[in-house]
Amino acid sequence: MTSRPNRSGRKARHAQRAAPPAVNPAPPGQRGGAYQPLKTQEIEAIYQTSLRLLAELGLGEVPARLFEDLVRAGAAMGGDGRVRLPAALVEDAIAQAAKRFTLHGRDSDRSIEVGGDAVHFGTGGAAVQTLDLDSGLYRPATLRDLHDFTRLQDTLTNVSWFTRCCIATDVPGIFELDVNTAYALVRNTTKPVATAFTLAETVAPIVQMLDIVAGGEGAFSKRPFLKTHISPVISPMRFGEDAVDVVYECIAHNIPMSCITAAQSGATAPATLAGFLAQSLAETLASLVMVHAISPGFPMVFSNWPLVIDLRTGAFAGGGGEIAVLNAASAQVSNWLGLPSGVACSMTDAKAIDAQYGAEKGLTAMAAGLAGGNLIYESSGMTASLLGASFEAFVLDDEMHGAIYRALRGVEVSEETLGFDAICDAILGDGHFLGSAQTHAAMERDYVYPDLADRAQPRTWEENGARDIWEVARDKARAILASHHPQYLDAGQDKAIRDRFPIL
Repeated sequence: MTSRPNRSGRKARHAQRAAPPAVNPAPPGQRGGAYQPLKTQEIEAIYQTSLRLLAELGLGEVPARLFEDLVRAGAAMGGDGRVRLPAALVEDAIAQAAKRFTLHGRDSDRSIEVGGDAVHFGTGGAAVQTLDLDSGLYRPATLRDLHDFTRLQDTLTNVSWFTRCCIATDVPGIFELDVNTAYALVRNTTKPVATAFTLAETVAPIVQMLDIVAGGEGAFSKRPFLKTHISPVISPMRFGEDAVDVVYECIAHNIPMSCITAAQSGATAPATLAGFLAQSLAETLASLVMVHAISPGFPMVFSNWPLVIDLRTGAFAGGGGEIAVLNAASAQVSNWLGLPSGVACSMTDAKAIDAQYGAEKGLTAMAAGLAGGNLIYESSGMTASLLGASFEAFVLDDEMHGAIYRALRGVEVSEETLGFDAICDAILGDGHFLGSAQTHAAMERDYVYPDLADRAQPRTWEENGARDIWEVARDKARAILASHHPQYLDAGQDKAIRDRFPIL
């Protein structure tokens, strides 16, 4: 009689293979820069054109306080009311800019360093609609959604920082909105977080709230765990007074910032890709010069986000080859200047979690990662051309980013990984590599395994209900929201905040 196979041993082997690797084979912060859509001479031409725009055309609508600081730094006022920024001033700002700095998490293990060639995917956006988990249709985004999105992403490894992804449309009043947005962030995650201040007057009170979280008056500014998103330069080539006022307040309270240029092709910037890059670079450099004139070397993410519109209809187009190459080129130019780069991707136009969603997200995210964008915004959870945010999209995008980090890690070539002896042993022995020590080591070290993507045979997929990935992702999002209720504020902190602020 033949002996029966050891079923318990087989089950143990299957369980071992199914378990996630003990160490993440490709964590955030992988090196980018392999994709370079621009030649060096093309970057030079774009840069020189941007310098000409700043020196000869200049910026309009400059607020009085900023005008004085810019002139003191070396700018000149033209007879037409526009402020010219000479090349020497721009290059001085680049030279003195912060090249690397830390985005602190309240949990120091979750802090990230911005700059160099490290790539981090994160969030952004100001979606006003949420893709409802139950109906599969869009509805106005709420404060509860923002709390839920924040605690959902708190569990996701490949979201390196969290910028509020939606606007709580049910919160009346600017101050109440800004306060409750900041509260939702610090209550539900210890990652680095980011928000936007609608008006400068809301900055100081919110810093008081952040001091309570940090442990006392002045504690937040010593180790800021929140940064702000600001668009102080409005395309084409003018300053926005309210945003400039916010910049001054953030610098006063040591809040790092992402100064974002969001020009739109064919509308607020040229339709030609090269002209677009020249103008948007000039505008983002103007933000850098502004920061330099106020506080040289203050931490600023150089966030040049080229946005595309469909020239047939005028609608914003968040997915496609043009936006992929423009943001990759933007990252390349920013890195060439040695500045901490911020670009945007994954702004799919798809409303459903469908093939369009996957194609547009994958195309633009891979391009931005390969180009070496240090902080890649908008890339988690956003749908519907930034009008929507989706719980299912968050968990799906986390898996996508893990695959992109693995691609960025590349191929390690060594005597061990080339494996001449292992090849010989397998061919002359069992005739395969399935049980070899080299294969077992590689399983843990070299491969990232999906949790949501289905790799089963069609028959197995059918037996398991023939579910699409939208349904699978919905179940995972629901499971996380049902189980993950972090308590990142203690009772004393929460009471102190609620006693002083209109927390809803």
